[in-house]
Amino acid sequence: MNLLILLNSFLGVDFYDNDFEKLVFKFAITFLFIFIIVRGLYYPNSKRKEYAFSFFMLGIVIFFISFTLKKFELGTGMALGLFAIFGIIRYRTDTMPVKEMTYLFIVIGVSVINALTNKKVSYVELMFSNLMIVTVTLAMEKFWFNKKTTISKPPKRELKQAIIYNNIENLKPENQTDLLADLSEKTGLKINKVKIDLIDYANNTAQLVIYYPNAVVSVD
Repeated sequence: MNLLILLNSFLGVDFYDNDFEKLVFKFAITFLFIFIIVRGLYYPNSKRKEYAFSFFMLGIVIFFISFTLKKFELGTGMALGLFAIFGIIRYRTDTMPVKEMTYLFIVIGVSVINALTNKKVSYVELMFSNLMIVTVTLAMEKFWFNKKTTISKPPKRELKQAIIYNNIENLKPENQTDLLADLSEKTGLKINKVKIDLIDYANNTAQLVIYYPNAVVSVD
């Protein structure tokens, strides 16, 4: 009997109380959801082990700090202060990107929520809060912001090509119709307009730029 009393109270501190079961259960919930958030949602897209390690360890340590401080009944103000302190963490050697800061905030939030809940919050409400955080994060990460949206340029309606033309007689304004017909016959394209860049009278040639429709040929 004296041994049980000694084990139950060592140096004025209880060796064991009923809060231990709560600690184990809440830690299991916290670790499960942190694992889902970090390993299941964050890491597959980022592949940054250093941040994943930090998220895991910060989440775990903050959970135990919050749970321990709760025993002192320091109140909501202390909890919010602790949350704010860890929420503004910066690494002195590297600036944390916005997305990583958001995941850090999520991990801290899950740890603090699970550690500081009391009898006024049921386990159903606690599980629902964790599930909603994970669900919203999953929806944002996988189905919305992770979509590779590309802005495609509209297809050009008209193409152009520089060519050498060997009949400068057709370059006269009155022979424009003949010029377009001759170019269409030689190129096999429907010529819309022609721009004259240079005329070489010595060789009876000219450098032209022809404009023709963009025809898309699809092969099934």
